[in-house]
Amino acid sequence: MSSRITNKIAVIITAGLFLQGVLQVLKAQDNRSFIGDSATVEECIRYAFTNQPLVKQLKLDEDISRQNVRIALSDWFPHIDFTGSLSHYLKQPQVYFPDITNPSGPKRLITTGVENNSSLNFSANQTIFNNDVYIAGTTVKDFRKQASQTTREAMIDLVVQINKAYYDVLLSTGQLRIINEDIGRLQESLHDSYVLYQNGINDNIDFKRATIALNNALAGRKSAEESIKGKISFLKQLMGYPDDKPLALKYDIGSLQKEVLVDTLQQVNYNNRIEYQLLQTNLKLQKANVEYNRLSLLPSLSAFGNYNFNYQNDDFSNLYKDVFPSSSVGLSLAFPIFQGTRRIQEVRKAKFQFERLSIDTLRLKDEINTQYVQALADYKSNLAAYRATRKNTDIATEVYNTVKLQYVQGIKTYLEVIVAESDLVSARINNLNALFMLMFARLDVDKAFGRISPDY
Repeated sequence: MSSRITNKIAVIITAGLFLQGVLQVLKAQDNRSFIGDSATVEECIRYAFTNQPLVKQLKLDEDISRQNVRIALSDWFPHIDFTGSLSHYLKQPQVYFPDITNPSGPKRLITTGVENNSSLNFSANQTIFNNDVYIAGTTVKDFRKQASQTTREAMIDLVVQINKAYYDVLLSTGQLRIINEDIGRLQESLHDSYVLYQNGINDNIDFKRATIALNNALAGRKSAEESIKGKISFLKQLMGYPDDKPLALKYDIGSLQKEVLVDTLQQVNYNNRIEYQLLQTNLKLQKANVEYNRLSLLPSLSAFGNYNFNYQNDDFSNLYKDVFPSSSVGLSLAFPIFQGTRRIQEVRKAKFQFERLSIDTLRLKDEINTQYVQALADYKSNLAAYRATRKNTDIATEVYNTVKLQYVQGIKTYLEVIVAESDLVSARINNLNALFMLMFARLDVDKAFGRISPDY
Protein backbone atom coordinates (compact mmCIF):
# COMPACT_ATOMS: atom_id res chain seq x y z
CA MET A 1 0.00 0.00 0.00
CA SER A 2 2.79 2.39 0.90
CA SER A 3 4.57 1.64 -2.38
CA ARG A 4 1.44 2.62 -4.34
CA ILE A 5 1.22 5.92 -2.47
CA THR A 6 4.91 6.53 -3.14
CA ASN A 7 4.44 5.83 -6.86
CA LYS A 8 1.48 8.26 -7.02
CA ILE A 9 3.52 10.97 -5.31
CA ALA A 10 6.37 10.38 -7.77
CA VAL A 11 3.96 10.67 -10.72
CA ILE A 12 2.52 13.93 -9.34
CA ILE A 13 6.00 15.41 -8.81
CA THR A 14 7.09 14.35 -12.31
CA ALA A 15 3.96 15.87 -13.86
CA GLY A 16 4.52 19.08 -11.91
CA LEU A 17 8.12 19.35 -13.10
CA PHE A 18 7.03 18.69 -16.68
CA LEU A 19 4.33 21.36 -16.46
CA GLN A 20 6.85 23.81 -15.02
CA GLY A 21 9.21 23.10 -17.90
CA VAL A 22 6.42 23.65 -20.44
CA LEU A 23 5.53 26.98 -18.81
CA GLN A 24 9.17 28.06 -18.90
CA VAL A 25 9.39 27.21 -22.61
CA LEU A 26 6.18 29.13 -23.33
CA LYS A 27 7.47 32.06 -21.31
CA ALA A 28 10.73 32.02 -23.23
CA GLN A 29 8.85 31.97 -26.51
CA ASP A 30 6.74 34.88 -25.28
CA ASN A 31 9.91 36.83 -24.44
CA ARG A 32 11.18 36.23 -27.95
CA SER A 33 7.94 37.58 -29.40
CA PHE A 34 7.79 40.86 -27.47
CA ILE A 35 10.01 43.81 -26.62
CA GLY A 36 9.30 45.75 -23.48
CA ASP A 37 7.93 49.27 -23.47
CA SER A 38 10.24 52.09 -24.57
CA ALA A 39 12.50 49.91 -26.72
CA THR A 40 15.86 51.43 -27.60
CA VAL A 41 17.45 51.14 -31.02
CA GLU A 42 20.01 48.70 -29.58
CA GLU A 43 17.21 46.44 -28.36
CA CYS A 44 15.57 46.56 -31.79
CA ILE A 45 18.84 45.55 -33.45
CA ARG A 46 19.46 42.72 -30.99
CA TYR A 47 15.93 41.47 -31.62
CA ALA A 48 16.53 41.56 -35.37
CA PHE A 49 19.76 39.57 -35.02
CA THR A 50 17.76 36.80 -33.37
CA ASN A 51 14.48 36.86 -35.30
CA GLN A 52 15.05 38.51 -38.69
CA PRO A 53 14.76 35.85 -41.45
CA LEU A 54 17.49 37.58 -43.45
CA VAL A 55 19.92 37.17 -40.54
CA LYS A 56 19.03 33.50 -40.25
CA GLN A 57 19.62 33.08 -43.99
CA LEU A 58 22.98 34.82 -43.74
CA LYS A 59 24.07 32.51 -40.94
CA LEU A 60 22.92 29.50 -42.94
CA ASP A 61 24.84 30.77 -45.99
CA GLU A 62 27.91 31.06 -43.81
CA ASP A 63 27.41 27.51 -42.53
CA ILE A 64 26.99 26.28 -46.11
CA SER A 65 30.26 27.94 -47.13
CA ARG A 66 32.06 26.31 -44.22
CA GLN A 67 30.60 22.95 -45.16
CA ASN A 68 31.83 23.40 -48.73
CA VAL A 69 35.32 23.93 -47.33
CA ARG A 70 35.04 20.77 -45.22
CA ILE A 71 33.82 18.83 -48.26
CA ALA A 72 36.84 19.99 -50.28
CA LEU A 73 39.24 19.09 -47.45
CA SER A 74 37.71 15.64 -47.03
CA ASP A 75 39.60 14.49 -50.14
CA TRP A 76 42.79 14.50 -48.03
CA PHE A 77 41.43 11.56 -46.05
CA PRO A 78 41.65 8.00 -47.42
CA HIS A 79 38.66 6.76 -49.38
CA ILE A 80 37.57 3.19 -48.70
CA ASP A 81 35.08 1.47 -50.97
CA PHE A 82 33.38 -1.90 -51.11
CA THR A 83 31.85 -3.60 -54.13
CA GLY A 84 30.25 -6.98 -54.46
CA SER A 85 29.09 -8.98 -57.44
CA LEU A 86 27.32 -12.25 -58.21
CA SER A 87 27.03 -13.71 -61.70
CA HIS A 88 25.86 -16.90 -63.38
CA TYR A 89 26.86 -17.87 -66.90
CA LEU A 90 23.92 -18.88 -69.04
CA LYS A 91 26.55 -19.99 -71.54
CA GLN A 92 30.18 -20.18 -70.51
CA PRO A 93 32.85 -18.62 -72.70
CA GLN A 94 34.88 -20.88 -74.98
CA VAL A 95 38.37 -20.43 -76.42
CA TYR A 96 40.63 -22.39 -78.72
CA PHE A 97 43.69 -24.04 -77.14
CA PRO A 98 46.42 -26.13 -78.79
CA ASP A 99 46.01 -29.89 -78.40
CA ILE A 100 48.69 -30.94 -75.94
CA THR A 101 48.67 -34.48 -77.23
CA ASN A 102 49.01 -33.28 -80.82
CA PRO A 103 50.64 -29.82 -80.85
CA SER A 104 50.83 -29.69 -84.63
CA GLY A 105 47.22 -30.73 -85.02
CA PRO A 106 44.09 -28.58 -85.01
CA LYS A 107 43.26 -26.57 -81.89
CA ARG A 108 40.57 -27.75 -79.54
CA LEU A 109 37.58 -25.68 -78.39
CA ILE A 110 37.71 -25.51 -74.59
CA THR A 111 35.04 -24.17 -72.20
CA THR A 112 36.62 -21.87 -69.58
CA GLY A 113 35.65 -20.74 -66.12
CA VAL A 114 32.81 -21.94 -63.94
CA GLU A 115 29.10 -21.30 -64.09
CA ASN A 116 28.83 -19.29 -60.85
CA ASN A 117 31.11 -16.43 -59.81
CA SER A 118 31.03 -14.00 -56.92
CA SER A 119 33.47 -11.43 -55.58
CA LEU A 120 33.75 -9.10 -52.60
CA ASN A 121 36.19 -6.26 -53.24
CA PHE A 122 37.65 -3.81 -50.74
CA SER A 123 39.65 -0.87 -52.08
CA ALA A 124 41.40 2.06 -50.40
CA ASN A 125 42.77 5.17 -52.05
CA GLN A 126 44.91 7.86 -50.44
CA THR A 127 45.65 11.11 -52.24
CA ILE A 128 49.32 12.07 -52.00
CA PHE A 129 49.18 15.11 -54.26
CA ASN A 130 46.24 16.58 -56.09
CA ASN A 131 45.71 20.11 -57.33
CA ASP A 132 42.18 20.40 -55.94
CA VAL A 133 42.94 19.29 -52.40
CA TYR A 134 46.19 21.27 -52.32
CA ILE A 135 44.44 24.54 -53.16
CA ALA A 136 41.58 23.71 -50.78
CA GLY A 137 44.08 23.29 -47.96
CA THR A 138 45.89 26.57 -48.66
CA THR A 139 42.73 28.68 -49.05
CA VAL A 140 40.59 27.28 -46.24
CA LYS A 141 41.15 30.31 -43.96
CA ASP A 142 40.38 32.78 -46.73
CA PHE A 143 37.15 31.00 -47.68
CA ARG A 144 36.00 31.04 -44.07
CA LYS A 145 36.94 34.69 -43.77
CA GLN A 146 35.05 35.48 -46.98
CA ALA A 147 31.89 33.85 -45.63
CA SER A 148 32.20 35.70 -42.32
CA GLN A 149 32.88 39.06 -43.99
CA THR A 150 29.96 38.62 -46.41
CA THR A 151 27.66 38.06 -43.44
CA ARG A 152 29.16 41.01 -41.59
CA GLU A 153 28.66 43.34 -44.56
CA ALA A 154 24.96 42.46 -44.79
CA MET A 155 24.55 42.81 -41.02
CA ILE A 156 26.10 46.30 -41.08
CA ASP A 157 23.63 47.34 -43.79
CA LEU A 158 20.81 45.95 -41.64
CA VAL A 159 22.05 47.92 -38.61
CA VAL A 160 22.02 51.16 -40.63
CA GLN A 161 18.54 50.45 -42.02
CA ILE A 162 17.11 49.70 -38.56
CA ASN A 163 18.71 52.84 -37.13
CA LYS A 164 17.22 55.03 -39.84
CA ALA A 165 13.81 53.35 -39.65
CA TYR A 166 13.85 53.70 -35.85
CA TYR A 167 14.69 57.40 -35.97
CA ASP A 168 12.19 57.93 -38.76
CA VAL A 169 9.46 56.66 -36.43
CA LEU A 170 10.72 58.94 -33.66
CA LEU A 171 10.72 61.87 -36.08
CA SER A 172 7.06 61.32 -36.96
CA THR A 173 6.25 60.78 -33.28
CA GLY A 174 7.92 64.09 -32.41
CA GLN A 175 6.02 65.83 -35.16
CA LEU A 176 2.79 64.38 -33.77
CA ARG A 177 3.62 65.72 -30.32
CA ILE A 178 4.19 69.19 -31.73
CA ILE A 179 0.87 68.99 -33.58
CA ASN A 180 -0.91 67.89 -30.39
CA GLU A 181 0.61 70.81 -28.48
CA ASP A 182 -0.45 73.11 -31.32
CA ILE A 183 -3.97 71.72 -31.11
CA GLY A 184 -4.02 72.49 -27.39
CA ARG A 185 -3.00 76.10 -28.05
CA LEU A 186 -5.53 76.40 -30.88
CA GLN A 187 -8.30 75.08 -28.67
CA GLU A 188 -7.36 77.67 -26.08
CA SER A 189 -7.33 80.39 -28.74
CA LEU A 190 -10.68 79.19 -30.03
CA HIS A 191 -12.10 79.49 -26.54
CA ASP A 192 -10.65 82.98 -26.06
CA SER A 193 -11.94 84.22 -29.41
CA TYR A 194 -15.37 82.78 -28.67
CA VAL A 195 -15.50 84.52 -25.29
CA LEU A 196 -14.51 87.83 -26.87
CA TYR A 197 -17.17 87.31 -29.54
CA GLN A 198 -19.84 86.54 -26.94
CA ASN A 199 -18.88 89.66 -24.98
CA GLY A 200 -19.18 91.76 -28.13
CA ILE A 201 -15.54 92.81 -28.05
CA ASN A 202 -14.72 91.15 -31.43
CA ASP A 203 -16.78 89.98 -34.34
CA ASN A 204 -17.07 86.32 -35.33
CA ILE A 205 -14.17 86.52 -37.84
CA ASP A 206 -11.56 85.62 -35.19
CA PHE A 207 -13.73 82.75 -33.98
CA LYS A 208 -14.09 81.36 -37.52
CA ARG A 209 -10.37 81.74 -38.21
CA ALA A 210 -9.59 79.84 -35.01
CA THR A 211 -12.00 77.10 -36.07
CA ILE A 212 -10.32 76.78 -39.48
CA ALA A 213 -6.86 76.63 -37.92
CA LEU A 214 -7.99 73.97 -35.43
CA ASN A 215 -9.61 71.85 -38.14
CA ASN A 216 -6.42 72.00 -40.21
CA ALA A 217 -4.36 70.91 -37.18
CA LEU A 218 -6.74 68.01 -36.49
CA ALA A 219 -6.41 66.86 -40.11
CA GLY A 220 -2.63 67.13 -39.81
CA ARG A 221 -2.72 64.98 -36.67
CA LYS A 222 -4.66 62.25 -38.44
CA SER A 223 -2.16 62.26 -41.30
CA ALA A 224 0.75 62.04 -38.84
CA GLU A 225 -0.86 59.14 -36.97
CA GLU A 226 -1.34 57.13 -40.16
CA SER A 227 2.22 57.89 -41.23
CA ILE A 228 3.54 56.53 -37.93
CA LYS A 229 1.63 53.26 -38.44
CA GLY A 230 3.28 52.69 -41.80
CA LYS A 231 6.76 53.51 -40.50
CA ILE A 232 6.39 51.23 -37.47
CA SER A 233 5.27 48.43 -39.79
CA PHE A 234 8.43 48.92 -41.88
CA LEU A 235 10.59 48.88 -38.74
CA LYS A 236 8.91 45.64 -37.63
CA GLN A 237 9.65 44.15 -41.04
CA LEU A 238 13.34 44.98 -40.69
CA MET A 239 13.37 43.50 -37.19
CA GLY A 240 11.40 40.37 -38.01
CA TYR A 241 8.92 41.51 -35.34
CA PRO A 242 5.30 40.24 -35.43
CA ASP A 243 3.19 42.88 -37.13
CA ASP A 244 0.23 42.20 -34.84
CA LYS A 245 2.27 42.82 -31.67
CA PRO A 246 2.68 46.30 -30.17
CA LEU A 247 6.05 48.01 -30.37
CA ALA A 248 6.70 51.10 -28.26
CA LEU A 249 9.91 53.05 -28.84
CA LYS A 250 11.91 55.12 -26.41
CA TYR A 251 11.75 58.83 -27.21
CA ASP A 252 14.42 60.91 -25.50
CA ILE A 253 15.16 64.15 -27.37
CA GLY A 254 17.88 65.07 -24.90
CA SER A 255 19.96 61.94 -25.54
CA LEU A 256 19.53 62.38 -29.29
CA GLN A 257 20.96 65.87 -29.13
CA LYS A 258 24.05 64.46 -27.42
CA GLU A 259 24.48 61.59 -29.88
CA VAL A 260 24.55 63.68 -33.06
CA LEU A 261 28.02 65.15 -32.54
CA VAL A 262 30.94 63.40 -34.27
CA ASP A 263 34.63 64.09 -34.82
CA THR A 264 34.85 65.62 -38.30
CA LEU A 265 38.67 65.85 -38.25
CA GLN A 266 39.25 62.10 -38.37
CA GLN A 267 40.62 60.77 -41.66
CA VAL A 268 39.08 57.84 -43.50
CA ASN A 269 40.82 54.45 -43.17
CA TYR A 270 40.03 51.99 -45.95
CA ASN A 271 40.87 48.99 -43.79
CA ASN A 272 37.99 49.87 -41.45
CA ARG A 273 35.43 49.37 -44.23
CA ILE A 274 34.05 45.85 -44.49
CA GLU A 275 33.71 46.26 -48.26
CA TYR A 276 37.45 46.84 -48.57
CA GLN A 277 38.25 43.93 -46.25
CA LEU A 278 36.04 41.62 -48.30
CA LEU A 279 37.65 42.78 -51.53
CA GLN A 280 41.12 42.03 -50.14
CA THR A 281 39.98 38.54 -49.23
CA ASN A 282 38.55 38.04 -52.73
CA LEU A 283 41.89 39.14 -54.18
CA LYS A 284 43.67 36.44 -52.18
CA LEU A 285 41.21 33.83 -53.39
CA GLN A 286 41.55 34.98 -56.99
CA LYS A 287 45.32 34.81 -56.70
CA ALA A 288 44.92 31.25 -55.41
CA ASN A 289 42.77 30.56 -58.48
CA VAL A 290 45.66 31.63 -60.70
CA GLU A 291 47.93 29.26 -58.79
CA TYR A 292 45.33 26.50 -59.11
CA ASN A 293 45.33 26.75 -62.90
CA ARG A 294 49.12 26.74 -62.96
CA LEU A 295 49.29 23.62 -60.82
CA SER A 296 46.92 21.84 -63.19
CA LEU A 297 50.03 21.16 -65.29
CA LEU A 298 51.36 18.91 -62.53
CA PRO A 299 50.47 15.23 -62.22
CA SER A 300 48.21 13.75 -59.56
CA LEU A 301 49.64 11.03 -57.34
CA SER A 302 47.77 8.64 -55.09
CA ALA A 303 48.34 5.32 -53.35
CA PHE A 304 45.88 2.46 -53.55
CA GLY A 305 45.30 -0.94 -52.03
CA ASN A 306 42.85 -3.68 -53.02
CA TYR A 307 41.78 -6.89 -51.35
CA ASN A 308 39.40 -9.23 -53.18
CA PHE A 309 37.48 -12.32 -52.11
CA ASN A 310 36.69 -14.41 -55.20
CA TYR A 311 34.26 -17.33 -55.15
CA GLN A 312 33.82 -19.82 -58.03
CA ASN A 313 31.85 -23.02 -58.30
CA ASP A 314 29.69 -24.79 -60.85
CA ASP A 315 27.34 -25.80 -58.06
CA PHE A 316 25.51 -22.69 -56.77
CA SER A 317 24.85 -24.21 -53.34
CA ASN A 318 28.61 -24.62 -52.83
CA LEU A 319 29.55 -21.24 -54.33
CA TYR A 320 30.80 -19.74 -51.05
CA LYS A 321 32.45 -22.96 -49.86
CA ASP A 322 35.89 -22.05 -51.18
CA VAL A 323 37.44 -18.61 -51.43
CA PHE A 324 40.28 -17.47 -53.70
CA PRO A 325 41.59 -14.18 -52.26
CA SER A 326 43.82 -11.72 -54.03
CA SER A 327 45.34 -8.39 -53.03
CA SER A 328 47.45 -5.61 -54.49
CA VAL A 329 49.00 -2.28 -53.52
CA GLY A 330 50.53 0.41 -55.67
CA LEU A 331 50.78 4.00 -56.80
CA SER A 332 48.68 5.75 -59.40
CA LEU A 333 50.08 8.65 -61.42
CA ALA A 334 47.90 10.74 -63.73
CA PHE A 335 49.74 13.20 -65.94
CA PRO A 336 47.79 15.40 -68.37
CA ILE A 337 50.05 15.70 -71.41
CA PHE A 338 48.05 17.79 -73.85
CA GLN A 339 44.52 19.18 -73.64
CA GLY A 340 44.39 21.46 -76.65
CA THR A 341 46.00 24.47 -74.85
CA ARG A 342 42.99 24.56 -72.50
CA ARG A 343 45.15 24.79 -69.37
CA ILE A 344 47.20 27.66 -70.77
CA GLN A 345 44.03 29.56 -71.63
CA GLU A 346 42.62 28.94 -68.14
CA VAL A 347 45.79 30.39 -66.58
CA ARG A 348 45.52 33.51 -68.74
CA LYS A 349 41.84 33.91 -67.91
CA ALA A 350 42.58 33.64 -64.17
CA LYS A 351 45.28 36.32 -64.51
CA PHE A 352 42.87 38.67 -66.28
CA GLN A 353 40.29 38.12 -63.54
CA PHE A 354 42.90 38.92 -60.90
CA GLU A 355 43.91 42.12 -62.69
CA ARG A 356 40.27 43.16 -63.01
CA LEU A 357 39.70 42.59 -59.30
CA SER A 358 42.83 44.61 -58.54
CA ILE A 359 41.34 47.53 -60.46
CA ASP A 360 38.21 47.16 -58.33
CA THR A 361 40.41 48.04 -55.36
CA LEU A 362 41.17 51.45 -56.86
CA ARG A 363 37.54 51.98 -57.80
CA LEU A 364 36.39 51.06 -54.28
CA LYS A 365 38.88 53.50 -52.74
CA ASP A 366 37.46 56.28 -54.90
CA GLU A 367 33.92 55.32 -53.87
CA ILE A 368 34.85 55.29 -50.19
CA ASN A 369 36.49 58.71 -50.51
CA THR A 370 33.42 60.08 -52.28
CA GLN A 371 31.08 58.61 -49.65
CA TYR A 372 33.25 60.10 -46.92
CA VAL A 373 33.31 63.59 -48.47
CA GLN A 374 29.57 63.57 -49.22
CA ALA A 375 28.63 62.23 -45.79
CA LEU A 376 30.81 64.79 -44.05
CA ALA A 377 29.44 67.62 -46.20
CA ASP A 378 25.84 66.55 -45.49
CA TYR A 379 26.61 66.31 -41.78
CA LYS A 380 28.13 69.79 -41.60
CA SER A 381 25.26 71.36 -43.56
CA ASN A 382 22.66 69.59 -41.40
CA LEU A 383 24.54 70.63 -38.26
CA ALA A 384 24.40 74.25 -39.36
CA ALA A 385 20.69 73.91 -40.20
CA TYR A 386 20.00 72.35 -36.80
CA ARG A 387 21.71 75.16 -34.93
CA ALA A 388 19.86 77.76 -37.00
CA THR A 389 16.47 76.12 -36.44
CA ARG A 390 17.11 75.99 -32.68
CA LYS A 391 17.57 79.75 -32.66
CA ASN A 392 14.50 80.21 -34.83
CA THR A 393 12.45 78.09 -32.40
CA ASP A 394 13.49 80.23 -29.46
CA ILE A 395 12.64 83.40 -31.37
CA ALA A 396 9.29 82.03 -32.63
CA THR A 397 8.33 80.99 -29.09
CA GLU A 398 9.11 84.46 -27.76
CA VAL A 399 7.19 86.13 -30.59
CA TYR A 400 4.15 83.90 -30.10
CA ASN A 401 3.98 84.48 -26.35
CA THR A 402 4.24 88.25 -26.86
CA VAL A 403 1.63 88.39 -29.65
CA LYS A 404 -0.74 86.12 -27.71
CA LEU A 405 -0.51 88.38 -24.65
CA GLN A 406 -1.03 91.50 -26.77
CA TYR A 407 -4.07 89.92 -28.45
CA VAL A 408 -5.70 89.24 -25.09
CA GLN A 409 -5.02 92.88 -24.19
CA GLY A 410 -6.58 94.00 -27.46
CA ILE A 411 -3.38 95.35 -28.97
CA LYS A 412 -2.86 92.74 -31.72
CA THR A 413 -5.35 91.17 -34.11
CA TYR A 414 -6.12 87.48 -34.16
CA LEU A 415 -4.62 87.22 -37.64
CA GLU A 416 -1.26 88.09 -36.11
CA VAL A 417 -1.80 85.36 -33.50
CA ILE A 418 -2.44 82.82 -36.26
CA VAL A 419 0.71 83.92 -38.09
CA ALA A 420 2.78 83.71 -34.90
CA GLU A 421 1.28 80.29 -34.11
CA SER A 422 2.05 79.04 -37.61
CA ASP A 423 5.61 80.37 -37.38
CA LEU A 424 6.09 78.63 -34.05
CA VAL A 425 4.83 75.27 -35.31
CA SER A 426 6.94 75.55 -38.46
CA ALA A 427 10.02 76.47 -36.44
CA ARG A 428 9.58 73.56 -34.04
CA ILE A 429 8.94 71.04 -36.82
CA ASN A 430 11.87 72.40 -38.82
CA ASN A 431 14.07 72.07 -35.76
CA LEU A 432 12.90 68.51 -35.19
CA ASN A 433 13.42 67.62 -38.86
CA ALA A 434 16.89 69.15 -38.75
CA LEU A 435 17.75 67.11 -35.65
CA PHE A 436 16.80 63.82 -37.24
CA MET A 437 18.36 64.73 -40.59
CA LEU A 438 21.51 65.37 -38.59
CA MET A 439 21.11 61.95 -36.97
CA PHE A 440 20.76 60.31 -40.39
CA ALA A 441 23.84 62.20 -41.61
CA ARG A 442 25.77 61.04 -38.55
CA LEU A 443 24.91 57.40 -39.42
CA ASP A 444 26.21 57.96 -42.95
CA VAL A 445 29.42 59.45 -41.53
CA ASP A 446 29.87 56.49 -39.19
CA LYS A 447 29.34 54.10 -42.08
CA ALA A 448 31.80 56.00 -44.27
CA PHE A 449 34.39 55.81 -41.46
CA GLY A 450 33.67 52.10 -40.96
CA ARG A 451 32.49 52.63 -37.38
CA ILE A 452 29.19 50.73 -37.70
CA SER A 453 29.49 47.41 -35.87
CA PRO A 454 27.05 44.50 -36.03
CA ASP A 455 28.34 43.15 -32.71
CA TYR A 456 25.39 43.43 -30.33
